[in-house]
Amino acid sequence: MASSDNPEVVERGLKEKGNKDDDKSEEHGGFLDKVKDFIHDIGEKIEGAIGFGKPTADVTGVHIPSINLHKAEIVVDVLVSNPNPVPIPLVDINYLIESDGRKLVSGLIPDAGTIHAHGSETVKIPVLLIYDDIKSTYHDIKPGSIIPYKVKVDLIVDVPIFGRLTLPLEKKGEIPVPYKPDVDVEKIRFDKFSFEETVATLHLKLENKNEFDLGLKKLDYEIWLSDVSIGSAELTESTKIDKNGISKMKIPITFRPKDFGSALWDMIRGRGTGYSIKGNIDVDTPFGSMKLPISKEGGTTRLKKDDDDDDDGDED
Repeated sequence: MASSDNPEVVERGLKEKGNKDDDKSEEHGGFLDKVKDFIHDIGEKIEGAIGFGKPTADVTGVHIPSINLHKAEIVVDVLVSNPNPVPIPLVDINYLIESDGRKLVSGLIPDAGTIHAHGSETVKIPVLLIYDDIKSTYHDIKPGSIIPYKVKVDLIVDVPIFGRLTLPLEKKGEIPVPYKPDVDVEKIRFDKFSFEETVATLHLKLENKNEFDLGLKKLDYEIWLSDVSIGSAELTESTKIDKNGISKMKIPITFRPKDFGSALWDMIRGRGTGYSIKGNIDVDTPFGSMKLPISKEGGTTRLKKDDDDDDDGDED
């Protein structure tokens, strides 16, 4: 259930002390019962006279303001309504997030504030989910997957006449365990070649290993040939990478071959040279925006002759 109209009462009970004399115990118990009934009757009369009532609460939303490969920041919105003519304090907030009955994270927020008289307020409960903790505890939860979750919240309030009440709440949903995309340089096409300035196009392949789509918004990268950085750039390009799918991109790059050393000559001679690429992509997902790293180390590329080219010429 996502709301609580029937709060549990945390009684300020009176414990009966044992007595060897059964008759006295019965009399004592009867006296306490009468006192409780009297207090209850008085409470109902006061409640009716001055309008005291039990507060209600509802989980109105679960948001993920920030998420990356390492952690997810989650905010649970709880709307609490106070029908009473006086403010009521939120004594404690207990929260638990679980998946298929397994605890992911839990915590306690003491002295969580006050709900104004005859008012409603949204209480925000921040929760931090660390993915390494989850994956090290539950090995069947794999990167790239989407897992179900259940949020359980107990709001403990102190209300005149009623005393302390516990308002239990629940909310279900899904959350991802992100995985970084794989990147590879399929080929390098040289559009303009000179020792002072060479213009090339990197043909990148991005593989999305997540069980959800990625809407690519921005790419920043730096590329090395034979341990020499030949350039970096930031590219704004809108494209969709389907879940468990592959997208190909063409990235322009300009560099000065004379600053670039023997790696260029190895490529010209057909020997090939090692390359590395590192960067980040900004993407939209069904769970919010993410910034995911991309990296490839130890790849090899070479400059081919025209008669060795594939379909559209590959590297020229």
